[in-house]
Parts: sequence; C-alpha cells; structure tokens
Amino acid sequence: MANVVLEFKASAGDAEPQSRPVLIVGQLANLQQLTWAQVKGKLQPAVIKETWQSALGALNPNPTDSCPLYLSYATVAALPSRVSRHNSPSAAHFLTRLVRNSLPGGANRCILMVCERAEVFASACAIARAFPLFSRRSSASRRTDKRLLTVEFITVGQDNGPLELGTLECLSTTAEGVRLAARIVDTPCNEMNTDHFLQEIKLVGEELGITATIIRGEELREKGFGGIYGVGKAAEHPPALALLSHTPEGATQTIAWVGKGIVYDTGGLSIKGKTTMPGMKRDCGGAAAILGGFRAAVKQGFKDNLHAVFCLAENAVGPSATRPDDIHTLYSGKTVEINNTDAEGRLVLSDGVAYASKDLGADIILDMATLTGAQGISTGKYHAAVMTNSEQWEAACVRAGRSSGDLAHPLVFCPELHFSEFTSAVADMKNSVADRENAQSSCAGLFIASHLGFDWPGVWVHVDIASPVHTGERATGFGVALLLALFGQASEDPLLNMVSPLGAQDGPPAEQMERDCKRRRLV
Repeated sequence: MANVVLEFKASAGDAEPQSRPVLIVGQLANLQQLTWAQVKGKLQPAVIKETWQSALGALNPNPTDSCPLYLSYATVAALPSRVSRHNSPSAAHFLTRLVRNSLPGGANRCILMVCERAEVFASACAIARAFPLFSRRSSASRRTDKRLLTVEFITVGQDNGPLELGTLECLSTTAEGVRLAARIVDTPCNEMNTDHFLQEIKLVGEELGITATIIRGEELREKGFGGIYGVGKAAEHPPALALLSHTPEGATQTIAWVGKGIVYDTGGLSIKGKTTMPGMKRDCGGAAAILGGFRAAVKQGFKDNLHAVFCLAENAVGPSATRPDDIHTLYSGKTVEINNTDAEGRLVLSDGVAYASKDLGADIILDMATLTGAQGISTGKYHAAVMTNSEQWEAACVRAGRSSGDLAHPLVFCPELHFSEFTSAVADMKNSVADRENAQSSCAGLFIASHLGFDWPGVWVHVDIASPVHTGERATGFGVALLLALFGQASEDPLLNMVSPLGAQDGPPAEQMERDCKRRRLV
C-alpha cells in the first residue's frame, strides 16, 4: 500500500477487469440507481448485464456486504443502508474497511464510488485512509514500481452531474494531507524525532512559499516557553516551537491551529509500563493533522489569516528530565507544579495557545492533540472529543465531523466545577487531576484553556484525537478532513464551502425524518 498512487478523475475510462481490476461501492439504494450503461465499460466482456443485476439482488448489507462479479478482478460492495445520527451519512469508516478488504489486487486498479454529492468529500478521505504511505517491510523497500489506483465518482440524487476539475483537485489535495499526516504518525521516533518533524514542516513551507519560524532549545527557555522546554529538555534532539503563517490580503480574522507534537512519550520520570508505552510514536498525531490540514487549506485558497503552531518535544528520561514536584513557568506567565510528568501534552499546548493569543493575535484558536487515554472512554475509538467555550462552535464541530467522516462529539465544559482538580498549595496549578474519576478528558482541556483565561473573548476549540488517530497498528490521518470542513467557509474552494457547518443542510431530509418518526412509533 505504501507505493500506491491515488488519482481522482471525472472518468477513469473503460477497461476490461482483467487488465484493470475494479471495485464498485456505494449504498445499495445508490447502486440500484446505476444504469448498465454507466458501468458496462468497466466490466465487459467478463461481466454481462444479467450477472450485474443478479449481484445487486444478492447484496444484503448487514452492515456491509460484497459480491464478486468476475473471479478476483471485479467486485461490487454495499455500504450500510442507514446510519445513526452520530455517524457520518457517508459511512466513512465502513468504506475504508470495504476498500481494504474488497479491492482486487493489481498494479492498475479502479474504484467506482457511487454516492450523493454531499458525501463525495468524506468518501474520498475514507478511501485515502485505506492506503498508508509508511512501510519498512523489506519487500516494500525492494519494490520500486508504483501501483496506480484511479477513483471515479458517480453521483446520484440531486446535483448528480460529473465532478468539476476544481472538485477533483480539492479531493487530491485533501487525500495527500490525510496520507501525509498518517505517514508522520506511523513513522517511529528513530526516523521522526523533532529534527525530522521540523524538516517536514520546512518542506511544506517551501511548497507553499512560506518560511517557517522556529524557536528551539535554550531559546525556548529564554523566551519563557517553560512547558515545551520542560517536557523536551532531556531528549537528545531539542524541543521546538515552529510556526507556518498564511496571511492573505483582505483577511478579516486570524485563526490559529495549535498541534501537540510529542514525537515519543515515555511518560518521563512518571514512566509508562511495557504494555502502555508501545504506540507512543503516535503522540504527535495532533501536529501531524495540522500540518496536513494547513497544506491542504492553503493550497485550496484560504481567505483569512491562518497560523499553524507546532509544539514539538520528545518526553524522554535523562539526568535533566523534569521531576515530579518541579515548578515551571509557562508562556502565559502562570506557574505549574508538576505532579505527573506523563501529563505533558497539556504543558506544550498551553504554551502554544498562549503564543497564538499573545504573539499572533488570534481570534479563533483550535488545539488538536492525542491528549488523554480517557478520550477513548469518553467518546470512543471513532469520535474525537471536542471541548469549546462556544456552544455554536461545539455544534459546528459535530456537524463538520459528520460531513467529513472525522467524527466528533462534545465533552463537558464546566470550569467552575472541574478546574479545582488542579489546585496546588505552592503554584497556580498542578498539571494532573486529583481525582482521576472526575471527567479526565474535560479537565485536561480546561488546563489548556486556563492559560488563555476562562474569560478570553475569542473562540477556543480543543479536539482530543487520542483514539481515532489510529485503527489497530496503522494511523488514520484523522483530523485533516475535520479541520478543512470546520473552516470550510474561510476557503475559496466550493467543495469545502459545501461541507462546512455553515453551508451544510440544517437538518435531515423530510423523508428520513418521517422514517425516524415511524421507527419511534414502532418502538
């Protein structure tokens, strides 16, 4: 999968399945709207019309199903016919699984995706997640040939014409961002330490014509970034705060995305165990998502000032490591008593959001992080946990999750009840809660917000992606699509405008509401 080249085209052209294997996928109702003329060019002569119709009749998705059309060269697969209100109408997670499990092999393949236009964006991102780039298998390193995968969309329902060139470019750019983020998260720390991550940031900056600003090592301490410096000072490769800034003419507001980039988390002196430390290469998932999202947002045309702030460190063990009981002064000016060195993400992010407010003058600050193991308990493996000081933005995050496939669900925002968990006798606060059974993920987010101030007049959004950043042992690139959809109204791209919360449909279609009412009556 690491050598797969992904292309989105208005038409993939006709080819026999033996020369170009094909997967035709969509909800059963959408597949049934296809005419034989729309698919025969990719199936004949191996598959005839009667075989196609019989396969559609045999599909019984529960929740998904697939049926081979011709040996291992052609397959039709059905997504769930319905999803609940907290899932994406695109059934994005099921689509990724179907592509992984049902796509025929070969060096030149085709996916024919059948969906409504509103589901194109989430479906493209779901397909991209099925093809991670990172691999160190010896067989992969010997294979130099590229394997082409062409994705063609057939849209059904309203506005069912072919996709425009601009839409296809947006899908390609977004897919590249998703795969970039997943590659960084999948890469182990011996190949993705803070030096390597900074190089990734510089490469994206060069591609976009932006020079990265980097504050690193002892300069962090001198400038007051006690959180980032304190977490990363024991590592071989120094910690850093990096900044990419997009400042177009005519911008009316300033937005900052702040990413947690812990390239490896041993837990520090509060060290993790042998079963909980493996996988901590993924603790940079927030920063990786923001890098992929920033690249895509700028390439598609972003109308407002957009700053990407990367808080990079390796939480290592060494003679100079931060100790429990140490007190650090963060960039906000507030002091923090360390009672758990494994609660390091909130320290680096607190420096990042304070920098975004004080130095960048941001009106909207979003931080994204693999922050707490408790996130998976709070909102599960598929939904990011969202906390914000704005009810409007809370609802927008949920809607952006549904339209992008990067699902999100709110956490409790109640500082007057929860922030006392951080009470310290000798500093402004501790960095870890007193009671680990009291809304841990919410408390972690509140710690970050406290360094802006709970009365900060701007919009603050916190997105905890600890669980959805990976599925099994592979990264998902989670967060890129969510960012692009959430801020879609600030984009010049029509597709991102459409999937943004402000441009999306206000409620479910009347037909669906009627079905739901009938269902409630039956219950």
